[in-house]
Amino acid sequence: MSYLKPLPEADEDSAPFWQGCREHDLRLQYCPDCDRHQFPPGPNCQTCRSKGMEWVSVSGKGKVYSWIVVTHPVPREVYGDDVPYIVALIDLAEGARMASNLLACAPQDVVADMAVEVIFDDVTEDVTLAKFKPV
Repeated sequence: MSYLKPLPEADEDSAPFWQGCREHDLRLQYCPDCDRHQFPPGPNCQTCRSKGMEWVSVSGKGKVYSWIVVTHPVPREVYGDDVPYIVALIDLAEGARMASNLLACAPQDVVADMAVEVIFDDVTEDVTLAKFKPV
């Protein structure tokens, strides 16, 4: 069976992130001018507007900032077997925040500041998604 869920499409700004995911390496943009990491990627630093962004590998460790539990599958044909599932905002150790799925955790067990780490889900031959699990 093929993967039926929507797939991300890399653009000029995000291509290094998706390449890193395919290599099971979490990469973020880093601004040496203000010493900050950012996600999502963009052409300029979100803090100081510098154009001198660099791509760096990061630890993949973080904490749950916030989350929702999805209980209603839309569309049912695609997500019906997955509910309930957790969509979380993860504060990465390097300071950026990213949204992702939280796996290997019952919805009732999620708590704020829960320690998590990245795991990679090879959903197709060309696309790997960064997801998280409790540490």
